[in-house]
Amino acid sequence: MKIFGIFGDPIEHSLSPVMQNAALRALGENACYHAFRVSSADLVDAILGAAAMGFSGLNLTIPLKEKALELDFLHPDPLAQAIGAVNTVSFGPRAIAGYNTDGWGALLALQDAGVEIRGKSVLIVGAGGAARAIAYTLEQEGADISIANRSLKRAEELAALVGAEGFCLCDLARLAPQADIIINCTSVGMRAGDARLLERRLLQRDQAVFDIVYNRDTQLLKDARAAGAVAVDGVMMLVYQGAKALQIWTGKQAPVDVMERAVREALAARQAGVF
Repeated sequence: MKIFGIFGDPIEHSLSPVMQNAALRALGENACYHAFRVSSADLVDAILGAAAMGFSGLNLTIPLKEKALELDFLHPDPLAQAIGAVNTVSFGPRAIAGYNTDGWGALLALQDAGVEIRGKSVLIVGAGGAARAIAYTLEQEGADISIANRSLKRAEELAALVGAEGFCLCDLARLAPQADIIINCTSVGMRAGDARLLERRLLQRDQAVFDIVYNRDTQLLKDARAAGAVAVDGVMMLVYQGAKALQIWTGKQAPVDVMERAVREALAARQAGVF
C-alpha cells in the first residue's frame, strides 16, 4: 500500500486527508493519506523518517513550506526554488524532490470564479509560503501586486521577489479600497472569534475577495458578500493544489469533482457537528 500524508502545525483542521483519500479511491489506488502534526523543529526528522518508512509523497502546510527549502537533502524544482516555498514532496529512488502547487491552485480557483487577473491590482495580506506562491504566480499572469504583512520586513522581502511594494498591516485601510482583488493569505479567520482582517466598510462592490482559509465561512467572506463583492473561498484552491500534487505522485489526472465534493460534504458535516 502506498502511504501519503500532510505535515503541519496545527493540522487538526486539515481536510486534505478526506479529499485525497476520496481521490485515491476514485483512481483505484491501493493507498492512504493521513495528517501528522509536525513542528518546524522536527521537520528534518519527519521527512527523513517518512522516506525511511517508504512514504510515496507528502504535502506541507503552515509553518513548514519555507522551512523545507532550507533542507539540504531536499531538491526543489525551479518553480519552488523561485517561489521560496515547498508544499509538495515526492520520494524518488535517488532523491527527495520538492514542488509548489499553491500558486497553480489559487490561479485556477480565481479563474473558476470568473476573476480576471491580467492588469488588475492585487493586494495580498500575508507573506508566508502560500502568499509567496500566489504573489509569484499572479505576477507572472500580469497582475500588479502589493503585499501587506504584520512584519514589514517580510512584506518587503516578498515584494522584492515579484517587483512589488511591501506594506505593514497599518496600511490596509488605505490599500484595500484601491485593490481590484484582495487575497487573505494569513490564518486569520481559521478559528471562530478571530478578529476581523478588514473592516467591512473597506470592501467595494466591484472587488473580488479571496480567502484561502477553507475550513469555515470566514468573516472576511461574509463581509465581502454583504458589500456585493465576488467572494471566493479557499476550497477550490485546496482542491486544485491537491490535484496537482496527486498528479506529481501518481502520474494520473486527479478527479477534481470527487475532491471538491468530499471537501464540501466534510465541511457541511463539521458545521452540523457530526465531523
